[in-house]
Amino acid sequence: MEYTRLGTSGLRISRIALGCMSFSAVGRQGAWALDAEAAEPIFRQAVELGITFWDTANIYGAGSSEEITGAAITKFTKREDVVIATKLFGPMGSGPGGRGLSRRAVLEQVDASLKRLGTDYIDLYQIHRFDPNTPVEETMEALHNVVKAGKARYIGASSMWAWQFSKMQYTAELHNWTKFVSMQDQYNLVAREEEREMYPLLADQGVGAIPWSPLAAGLVTRPWGESSTTRSRSNPRADPSGRPLWLETDKGTVDAVQAIAEARDVSMAQIALAWVLHNPVVSAPIVGATKPHHLADAAAALAVHLTGEEVAALEEHYTPRLPTYYGTKSGF
Repeated sequence: MEYTRLGTSGLRISRIALGCMSFSAVGRQGAWALDAEAAEPIFRQAVELGITFWDTANIYGAGSSEEITGAAITKFTKREDVVIATKLFGPMGSGPGGRGLSRRAVLEQVDASLKRLGTDYIDLYQIHRFDPNTPVEETMEALHNVVKAGKARYIGASSMWAWQFSKMQYTAELHNWTKFVSMQDQYNLVAREEEREMYPLLADQGVGAIPWSPLAAGLVTRPWGESSTTRSRSNPRADPSGRPLWLETDKGTVDAVQAIAEARDVSMAQIALAWVLHNPVVSAPIVGATKPHHLADAAAALAVHLTGEEVAALEEHYTPRLPTYYGTKSGF
């Protein structure tokens, strides 16, 4: 395993992050999620591979992902040997503090996450989306207070427009409050819109990207036309606003991944993830593993160094599109 700093912060993380959205109590997440017992081999494998950066959220499995993650820390490793990231924003219960980024929500939800995780601090506490209903000053001051109280070491953000992220960073700087060190965003071979404004902003600000869905929900890990448990060509998935997650023109990209993988005699997942890793703004892509080969492929991708010609072939067929999973009524 390779290790790096998260952006220009002092937080040292593994270059692959374990995405814990895949773990949930039965009935609280999709049918594809693993319960605590089924998740144990994945956590064990992560420790064996040196994947020490684990990402979850309060909303995953209605809190049960955090509980499963916390239990895995105790069973398979030591608290000081892992970097734990979690998030807030989504609805948690029916109380007024259970959603959004108000001062009340931040202070309530950080304590709830700490309890579920079974720890007294969170390494990276992230806002899951931008909250248009709360002044950014209120949110940034509350997050700063969480850090000063020792409940979180660093703070980060997730999918939003670049101007929103810039506004929050500037507000923190203006008041000498804690600034974000990371941006968790959707970035993969068929979703590259972050390259327009967000990634130049992150490079300028020294913020590290920790992309979610780096393999496009499996789209770029198998030949075009094959289906998986999370997608179907005959019924393309879209986000809650109806924005498509992939297009028919993505076939050229998938075909390029397949050709390079076959030429190198490695899996398509390794090629697709190697492309994400080669972007200098990316600190660690988040891999939501449900099978042993998912983490094995992710670790192996670190040894795949793409040539300029291969990168050009992978990027040749990209079709611009609207970003997904933010700017919607639900925020997800």
